[in-house]
Amino acid sequence: MECFVGIDLGSTTTKAVVMDDKGQVLGRGITNSRSNYDTAARVSKLEAFIDARLSLIRRELEKVPAVAGRVDEILAGLTRNFRREQFVEQLGDLEQTCVANVEGPRFAGKEKAIIGALTEVFRRLREEEADKLFAPTAQRKSDFFRDLAGSRFMQIGEEVARDAGVPFDHLLHMYDKSIIEVENRPPSGDMNRKFRTAMERVRGELSGADLDTAALGAPIDAALDVDMVERYVVGTGYGRVRLPFPKEHIRSEILCHGLGAHLMYPKTRTVLDIGGQDTKGIQIDEKGIVVNFQMNDRCAAGTGRYLGYVADEMNMGLHELGPLAMKATKSIRINSTCTVFAGAELRDRLALGDKREDILAGLHRAIMLRAMSIISRSGGITDEFTFTGGVAKNEAAVKELRQLVKENYGEVKINIDPDSIYTGALGASEFARRAVVEA
Repeated sequence: MECFVGIDLGSTTTKAVVMDDKGQVLGRGITNSRSNYDTAARVSKLEAFIDARLSLIRRELEKVPAVAGRVDEILAGLTRNFRREQFVEQLGDLEQTCVANVEGPRFAGKEKAIIGALTEVFRRLREEEADKLFAPTAQRKSDFFRDLAGSRFMQIGEEVARDAGVPFDHLLHMYDKSIIEVENRPPSGDMNRKFRTAMERVRGELSGADLDTAALGAPIDAALDVDMVERYVVGTGYGRVRLPFPKEHIRSEILCHGLGAHLMYPKTRTVLDIGGQDTKGIQIDEKGIVVNFQMNDRCAAGTGRYLGYVADEMNMGLHELGPLAMKATKSIRINSTCTVFAGAELRDRLALGDKREDILAGLHRAIMLRAMSIISRSGGITDEFTFTGGVAKNEAAVKELRQLVKENYGEVKINIDPDSIYTGALGASEFARRAVVEA
């Protein structure tokens, strides 16, 4: 099967989409952009191909009458146990890297004790913690390896270091030095082996649960036997100049977001994208071709990065801003969406006794007013209108946008896709497909 890949390297997250030669999306992947853009591109692409393989497995499972009605449950278990296999593989890599880094005069004469302590820490992580982290009822705050391994390493490491008579800061030094190396080496083991091992664990979990687990073998074999060949890759996004692709494989984010929105909603004529670093107002024709656009200036005001700054100022998580703003009883007028002055204005408002939710409601309105100005300069809003980017998941931002659109343009259909954060990568994958199929 020929596959076409689009990678959107954003300022905060990197997204990838894998598409087949018919234009059907097979998989999506996302990761933190990090400072190493090459690694972010590789990781997001790997995640997209994992998701694509799961899509093929779903197709095969849905053909089997014996598992009818249980496909979602099986796939959830398969995904969870596949992640467990990845986690254990990366633990092995991290352990080897930590041991290799036990060198230099600082550790002279202590090498054996430090390596012994590290070995015990990683034994516990593999044999005890992996099952807990990926149990069917486990609640993980993150699926990133650094987050999962780091929190448990700290807790176990202190105990092991104390028992072994080794300074804990020695173990911590090994971890801090090694985790960066491991993060920059995405899991490289045999993907099919990990899927098959994961399915065996799923069979064990579901045995006796009124399910013929023997029927699970054939569909996963059929899906894993499909040879997925990467035919063409196109890169886009804020960091596209850093992507490891030839120039002919790079497209502007304006073109990719316009085409991506068109693929999601063919009747779209106006697109608003608010990402981590910029805001884009895009006008497209009936074929998804960009006819006009406007972007914010070099300032990051009103973008995802600005919201992140606000969250830091209020000691909140970024995901908490929208829900809290929805609880507002009034909207406090915010005079500036400039990150330079935002902190001072926030502190002043709080000092005056204004409620956080009311301040946040005003902030979201100010952000969307700025976005509406950009859209107006690009040509205004025509039916249909599509909102994309990470901020499209913020319910308070969506609420303000709907209200402002209605006030200024009347009743307009507003599209917001659950996978809107992948819009740029989707457009890039279609450019990749057209470069081959329509050449």
